[in-house]
Amino acid sequence: MRKSLMLLVLLASCATPPPPQAPKVDLPKAWKETAPRYAEDGRWWRIYQDPELDKLVDEAFAKNADILIAAARVDEARALVADAKGAQMPTVDARFGAQRQRNSQRTATFFSGIPLEYNDYRAGLNVSWEVDVFGRLRYAASAAAADYQASEAAREGVRLALAAQVAKSYFSLRALDEQIAMTNRNINLREDALGLQRRRYTGGVISEFEWRQLEAEAAAVRAQLPPLELARDQQEAALTVLLGRSPAQIFDAGVTRTQIFEQSLHATVLPAGMPSELLLRRPDLVEAERHLAATNARIESARANMFPSISLTGLAGRESASLSSLFNGPAGIYYFLAQVAQPIYAGGRLQAQTEAAKAREQEALAEYQKAIQNAFSEVRTALVGQTRSRESYEAESAREQALAQSLRLAQLRYQNGIASQLDVIDAERGLLSARIQRIEALRAQRAAIADLFRALGG
Repeated sequence: MRKSLMLLVLLASCATPPPPQAPKVDLPKAWKETAPRYAEDGRWWRIYQDPELDKLVDEAFAKNADILIAAARVDEARALVADAKGAQMPTVDARFGAQRQRNSQRTATFFSGIPLEYNDYRAGLNVSWEVDVFGRLRYAASAAAADYQASEAAREGVRLALAAQVAKSYFSLRALDEQIAMTNRNINLREDALGLQRRRYTGGVISEFEWRQLEAEAAAVRAQLPPLELARDQQEAALTVLLGRSPAQIFDAGVTRTQIFEQSLHATVLPAGMPSELLLRRPDLVEAERHLAATNARIESARANMFPSISLTGLAGRESASLSSLFNGPAGIYYFLAQVAQPIYAGGRLQAQTEAAKAREQEALAEYQKAIQNAFSEVRTALVGQTRSRESYEAESAREQALAQSLRLAQLRYQNGIASQLDVIDAERGLLSARIQRIEALRAQRAAIADLFRALGG
């Protein structure tokens, strides 16, 4: 018996499943070059050098509902790993039973001298263990571990997406603040110009037709303000939701921003040459690969169901007809049972379960390949977006500088009596309009940086 036990344990130890290998990925050669690593600690948003943004991202990580949901799923997966590992260990139960029985006098097992009615009390420890010779339980534990790793990757994916959303929402809010301020300035300039033109209209210098056109232009500028203010309120409320704030705080929609948008430093422009291997660390790719590993392990676990199962059961304790003598005298009992069960016929269920597991593996493989394709597509789009947004920002900056020079010349001409005050107001109005466009281009450029970091996996 002892030799048999040692043989079973040895077989169980030899059945450890090999770790599943991730499928090879055909990486584009254009990206297989050395490039610097960015944000080694994962806090890529610090390249903006904006303390307020840093605080907002930290607040979102602590309170956002999606983060809390993902964390709960990680805890669940961790518990399932412990459950799967526990299934490989022996089970020990403490048992106590009391029974009263009456025997028939007409059965073949009736012996004279044995009472027809008697009590039976039993107490002891029951031990059972399934010897996992063919790896069914170990493969199941491997699948649970892969699921746990996938849940961790999913949580990192939520964090990555949330940081990008907070950054983009924050920059949109800051840009709207500046656009509203400049629109108000533009309205004031229009009102000043309208006052001058009113005097010219009263004096008969311009016609009523020209005067009404100027009034319409001033009203059109005033009409630009309410949509901007509405957009700012909506953006602020959306940002408070990302931050996980309470309903009262969402209703109040207050987000602190102290640094002037124009004075904050520009985001670093990342080079287009990125090593392709960086993409394979993207949380969604890690999650898809771990799901694939889990399905692979479940195939082996399902296949192991078709092999014999070996279980060991034993009990050691006390048994007596009297409760008072249960723990006194020669009342000790024990038994040991070794059992082998080989499935013979199950209506095709075991084979069907294996085939279903194989189909799920093919599904997971296709999902992994699709995730890789989407990842490279997103990076390509983000790289192009970064380049084009930078070009747009540089063009708007050049336009603003040219109009600033135009305003300076208009002011000199006005001081020398060559130009009118209306020429100065028109030049200043054009400069303000260019600044609004440059602010929007700056917002788009910073959003493109966030999109690129998200596409690269941080």
